[in-house]
This record gives sequence, C-alpha cells and structure tokens, in this order.
Amino acid sequence: MGNLLGQIHTPQDVRKLNDAELNALCEEIRKAVIETVSGNGGHLASNLGVVELTVALMLAFDPPKDSIVWDVGHQSYPYKLLTGRFNRFSTMRQVGGLAGFPCREESPYDVFTSGHSSTSISAALGLSEANNLQGKEGYVIAVIGDGALSGGLAYEGLNNAGRLHRNLIVILNDNNMSISRNVGSMARYLTYIRTKPGYLKIKNNLESSLQKLPVVGKGISSALRRMKRAVKKVFYNSTIFEDFGFAYYGPFDGHDIRELKETFESAKLINKPVLLHVRTNKGKGYQYAEQDPSIYHGLSGFDVTTGDTGERSQSFSDVFGKEICDLAEENGNICAITAAMQGGTGLTAFREKYRNRFFDVGISEEHAVTFAGGLAVGGMLPVFAVYSTFLQRSYDELIHDVSLQNVKVILAVDRAGVVGEDGKTHQGVFDAAYLQTIPNTTVYSPAYFQELREQLAFLVREGKGLCAIRYPRGKELYKPSYFESSLLPFTVYGPQTGEIAVVTYGRIFSFAAETAELLGNLGYPVKLVKLNRIIPMDQGAVQAVLGCKWVFFFEEGVEQGGIGEHYASLLQNSGFSGRFFLRGIRDPFIKHAPMYHSLEELGLNADGMKDCILQSVCEKGFDYSEKTD
Repeated sequence: MGNLLGQIHTPQDVRKLNDAELNALCEEIRKAVIETVSGNGGHLASNLGVVELTVALMLAFDPPKDSIVWDVGHQSYPYKLLTGRFNRFSTMRQVGGLAGFPCREESPYDVFTSGHSSTSISAALGLSEANNLQGKEGYVIAVIGDGALSGGLAYEGLNNAGRLHRNLIVILNDNNMSISRNVGSMARYLTYIRTKPGYLKIKNNLESSLQKLPVVGKGISSALRRMKRAVKKVFYNSTIFEDFGFAYYGPFDGHDIRELKETFESAKLINKPVLLHVRTNKGKGYQYAEQDPSIYHGLSGFDVTTGDTGERSQSFSDVFGKEICDLAEENGNICAITAAMQGGTGLTAFREKYRNRFFDVGISEEHAVTFAGGLAVGGMLPVFAVYSTFLQRSYDELIHDVSLQNVKVILAVDRAGVVGEDGKTHQGVFDAAYLQTIPNTTVYSPAYFQELREQLAFLVREGKGLCAIRYPRGKELYKPSYFESSLLPFTVYGPQTGEIAVVTYGRIFSFAAETAELLGNLGYPVKLVKLNRIIPMDQGAVQAVLGCKWVFFFEEGVEQGGIGEHYASLLQNSGFSGRFFLRGIRDPFIKHAPMYHSLEELGLNADGMKDCILQSVCEKGFDYSEKTD
C-alpha cells in the first residue's frame, strides 16, 4: 500500500500526478482508510465518499494558504493523508496519534478544529473576513454535508456570508445522508434539484447565447437577467441559495476529479459567495459501506474481507431504547425526539413501533429542545435522546423554552462522561455542571442498566419540570455483590461510622467500589456514598459523611462548577470539620484515547482513587506499595 501516497507530502505533490495516477491515488486512499478504520475504529462511509472531492480540492487550491474548513470533520481522513500525515495515519484515534477530526494542534492544514455539525460556513466567513482585514491572500472553502444543512447555524452563516462582495466558496457535499437518513424540507429540496439536471443544460446554453449578444444598455441586461431567473424557476421552483446572495452551481459529479477541478477553478473567478452543489456516494469503493452507510458510519472496528462488525455487547443506549418503548406502550403521551441520531441513541425500535410519536428533527439540537417545550405545553411528554456533547448546543433553550415554561421534558443524555477515541470534541463532561445551573431541574445518573430502567420509569411517572437521566457510552462495569438498585437520592454502603468516606456518582461508582474493597483489605474501611440523584443534591448525602475525617469526591465531569464543588459547599455550610478532597476533570478537553486509558490518566480508575486516598490519609512517608501487592 502507498506507492503514490508515500510520495505525497504536501498538496503540491498531488498536482504533479497525471489522470491515471490520480485515479490510482484515490484507490490507495480508500485502501488506507478501510485498513485503518477496520483496526482502529472511526468513520468509514463518510470518508470513502469524499476521496475524489478531496483530491480535486488539492488540485485547485493551495492549502494552508487557502483555508479548507470541514464541517463536523468526520470526513477529513483523505485530507489528512494528502497533507503530510500518511506516515502517521495508522495511529488514527490511538493514544498519541492522529485525531479522528480536524485538529489545529495537529497540523497547520487543519485551520479549524471541529467535531460538531453546521459550523463550517460561519467559521469560513470569519476566516474570510480576517483575511480581508489583514490584507492576506488566499481562498476560504467550507465543505458541508447535506445533513449539516438541517442545522440552523448553517443558515445563520449563509445569511451573513451572502452579504460579502468577494469570494467565499461553500461546497455542499450531497450524499443524501447525515448519520441516519436526512429528514426535513431541505432534504426534499435537494432531492428536487437532483432530479432536474436539465436546468444546467438550458442554463449553459442561455449563458452562451447571452455572451454573443452586444451590450445594448442597462435595460436589456436587466431583462436578460430576469429571463434567466425565470428559466431557473421553471426547473427549481426555489432559489434559496441565490436568495441568500450566493451564486449557485450544480449539481456536479463528486467522483469526477477533472470536472470538480474545473468547477473549483471557475468558482475562484467569481467575485461573490459561491455555493457548489456536489453529489457523492457515501461508502464508495467498499461494497458493505455502500449498501448500508449508516452501519458503516462510525465503527469500533470490522473485518475488511467479510464486513463483519462483530458482536456488540448490550449498551446503555440499548437499555434506554427498550425501556422507553415499554413505557410508551403504557403511556400514550410519550414522544421520542432525536437530532439525526436515531440508531446511536437506541430509538430505532421506537420509530418502528410508534411512528406517529417519533420525531427526527435533523441535526438541530436547539430546535429539538424548543420543539419538546412546545409538545409539553400541548400536553405531551417529550423525551429527547441526545449525546451529552451535542446537548451543550441547547443550553439557552433548556432555560428559556423548558425551565421558564415550567413544563415537563425528559432528557436522555447519552455518552455522558469520557467517551474515548472520538476525543476532545465529543467528551460528555460538561452536562452535570451546566444542568445544575438551570432552575427546577432533576438529574439522575445511573451506574447500571437496572438503575437506568427504574430511574427513567420514575421520571416518566413522578418527574416534574426539566428532568434528565445521564448515562455513559457502552456497557456497565464492575458491580459489587452488595449493590441494590434504588430510587432514593443516595445510597450508603460500608461502615456507617468510620474515618474515610468516598462520594461519587455514575459509571465510576464501579471503580469506587473496587477502591473500597482494596482499601478494606489494607485495613482502611471506607464508607461509600453513591449519589443516585445528583440534582438537586439531597442534604442527607451530606449529613452521611459529617462524622468522617476525610471525604473524597470523585467525579467524571468538570471540576469547576461541577457536582463535587457543590457538594463541598454544602459540606462547609453544614459545619464539616474534616478534610475534603475533590478529584474531577480539570482540563475538560481530553484527547482521544480508549476510555479506560483516559480514566487512568485522570486518576479516576480504581488504582487512581486508591492512590489518592492513601497518599492523603496515611502518615508522611508511609510506604503502601507492599500492602497493595
């Protein structure tokens, strides 16, 4: 692998290749992507679909002088391969290796770190304005998928960018998918455009004829422009991009390198914002990904020969999906909402069973929350299943359109805590901190499947106002034999009296339980306080540790403004005279790595907790290494 890829160190090297070599290069890129993702996991179908598009970008533009901004960035693997990172490509998503998304720290070619949807046009507009203000040369290109056009931020960017009187190029990569199938009016509009290729032929013929006519003054020029718009409307019945102020061209074949290059070169000559509509096939070049791009969107690994993605353990998302279906059978008011993440959040079965109560609103989390508020005002019980990292986008709506309305909405916050290889842009470590700032909010944080079932059912029956249940990615971890699921705000395990207390919540209760057992074997009994409901905090959870000399709070979330800080404040106000230690996440931008590795680095696994406690509690110079053997 890599006879040509090994020779590509900069985009200039791509421009040295002939047509046959460019086609061979595309095959090498696909092979490299397939082999790496099969072993390391990552995004497959989206990257396979943009190979020719990326090569054409390298032919027509000169990054990093020309700035290329990838929306979401999960389709930037070919770009990484062509910008000097081929020799490190096998390290993708590994500890110390390449990130799975554009990362400014990684390469000067990555001009904007990304991981969330619909940001590229706004970012590109900012870069363009910065270039203009500083007198810098260079084109700015935003590459955005059709799925990302379901996000409102994309239209805010389009609205402002259309006012420019200089070049900004937006490439709409239209593959008719985001993660799940695209939904909404924009998806239907793009489909309509795709079915009317005759427009391009008539447009080109018209423009050619107009160029042969002598200029006869402003009046006839204006009339000809009106005629051109009229012809377009016969075929489109809409000119949304041009109404925003863009020159629209397309759709073009996203797998024809030469056509794309010529199109890009032409776009560079237009002194106004340009939107180029490019059609691609998601998963192209790998039959399994072409047949089912949703399954091959994001993977933990697979067998290249058979396409087998392996058996997957039951996850918290699966348990949520089953439980919400069962609850919806009993309660006809329950509605499920997703922001283009039906499969990832476990709602596929709900969609099949209760289609009229299932709403996929596209990649628009802000709208999802306000829509849920409207459903609730209308008498329904909306449940919005959303990844923690994407819920961040809805903070204002949670305050204004749910809490302020004093209506009941349930958030099923998936991927809470450290998520692993997706890295900085996807860590779910902020939700507990910001949710506790919202009035009249209730948040549960289960550590195990049975808790998720019972707590979700409880919130459906008894919850009031804004309710949330937050749970991690993947499977449940170590469960001590003494554990019992409870709907009480907190549970105490171990000695009712003692000098050492450990307080925690969520997934890392498993590690805290292991820590308590390790310390107990060393002669240090530990009172273990598990917070089931983290917001609002129950005062009893504070009273339970007032008699201890040392209280340790471990949190898989940000320290600043987090649950631990609030607990410390309540302790102080209750007259606690012992010593309090908080270990949470001080630098929330956690790099990509396996979940266990990240928690070990953060000191939030069993050994990290044990070491923290022993170093703090034991007398100076105490050597506990022998006791732990």
